Amino acid sequence: MSGRAQLMWDEAVTGYDFGPGHPMDPVRLALTRKLVDAFGLDREVEIVAAKAAGESTLRLVHRQDYIGAVKAASADPAAADQSYGLGTMDDPAFAGMHEVSSLIAGQSVGAAEAVWRGEALHAVNFAGGLHHAMPGGASGFCIYNDASLAIARLLELGAERVAYVDVDVHHGDGVQAAFWEDPRVLTISLHEHPRTLFPQTGWPEETGADSAEGSAVNVALPAGTGDAGWLRAFHAVVPELIADFRPQVLVTQHGADTHFEDPLAHLAVSLDAQRAVQVACHDLAHEYADGRWVALGGGGYAVVDVVPRSWTHLVAIAAGRAVAPEAVIPEGWRQEVFARTRQLAPARMTDGRWPVDWSGWEAGYDPADRLDQAVLAARRAVFPLRGLLA
Repeated sequence: MSGRAQLMWDEAVTGYDFGPGHPMDPVRLALTRKLVDAFGLDREVEIVAAKAAGESTLRLVHRQDYIGAVKAASADPAAADQSYGLGTMDDPAFAGMHEVSSLIAGQSVGAAEAVWRGEALHAVNFAGGLHHAMPGGASGFCIYNDASLAIARLLELGAERVAYVDVDVHHGDGVQAAFWEDPRVLTISLHEHPRTLFPQTGWPEETGADSAEGSAVNVALPAGTGDAGWLRAFHAVVPELIADFRPQVLVTQHGADTHFEDPLAHLAVSLDAQRAVQVACHDLAHEYADGRWVALGGGGYAVVDVVPRSWTHLVAIAAGRAVAPEAVIPEGWRQEVFARTRQLAPARMTDGRWPVDWSGWEAGYDPADRLDQAVLAARRAVFPLRGLLA
């Protein structure tokens, strides 16, 4: 197996553009790619532009009638069928929507194929992680569910156990739905509580169909959760489940919208804690999945201050050339940011909270603490179904 990491990238993915004023500004992708270059990481990874996902691949997850509706809206945005979630405020139709959505999906599928076939140990598609798209509809800024398609392709290639860990601030509902009845896929989502955030799903009681009980795991975090609580929750749930499941491939989604600067949600996580979870996912892949790791992007709407830094850390970790939190950001990138956005760019690759301090679950818990209640709810719902102590 090659030890080299792949970065999936085609400049055309920046065409995933819902228009002026929409939170999912494709500048976040372009600036991330530029920052990866600014730190010289393009020399540490193999840059690969995979082909767009074809219809047969899209049908691994999506219904034929939905694919047809996306194609029709792509050709004539004014005629988008809103019954499929297209042409809405969240998911406005735009010309070429099918083509660019298929291209993003193709990068994630290509990443999965490369890792499964041993062409790369790790593969990153930060343009991916569009985890809300459903088999028959668009949702939450997501047209095609590239994460689900990557997992479905792994299963098609012969994988018997795939673990999916989603740390986006929003519940990974589309991926959970795609594999609700499939015990070969373990989906774990840490997200803001559905009482306070879209998509209002991801309750701890959602544990999978009767045929796959315990295959869906949801840690619903109280609004306001910060670094210490977020890392405590992650480490109290994820490693033990991964150790038990022993996946052949680990697929992770790293939405950056848990950050305290994100305008669309209510967690208070720093860039440094996001980096710590990225490192933890990398380590879990090596410990339990022979290093096979597919890492995806996701949400993130602080498009200058947060997203490029967070995903550049992700690429660097996958490449085996981690960028130090205290690293100074190259001036050329900061000038690029101002030229493109008229915003001032951050100066360092940290929010000043490294190393992040948190306490482990094994030391005990406080039943009156809201964060610990969330962890307990997840553990009690799922761990006994998997033969583990809650």
